[in-house]
Amino acid sequence: MSRRVGWFLVAFGVWSWIIWPTFLKNIWADPRSWHHGMTAFFGVHLVLTVVSLILGTAIGVLGIRALRTRPNAARSAKQDDHSLAGPPR
Repeated sequence: MSRRVGWFLVAFGVWSWIIWPTFLKNIWADPRSWHHGMTAFFGVHLVLTVVSLILGTAIGVLGIRALRTRPNAARSAKQDDHSLAGPPR
């Protein structure tokens, strides 16, 4: 996975943690969310927010892993190239 893709995945994870809590806060304040307790309107949006945060976190973690392992992968590829060339002459 390229570094560009890794950074995109991290940015997606951060974006999720910025957008979805704000969305839930706005839904919380909506009069359709409460009527003698929580309404189905709020429940559906709560589930949507929780699932989106879980997926955003998982995607962000994948991006972080890609960024951490990418330099090692490039280094090992260089070592493999040198080992294929044989001993120095």
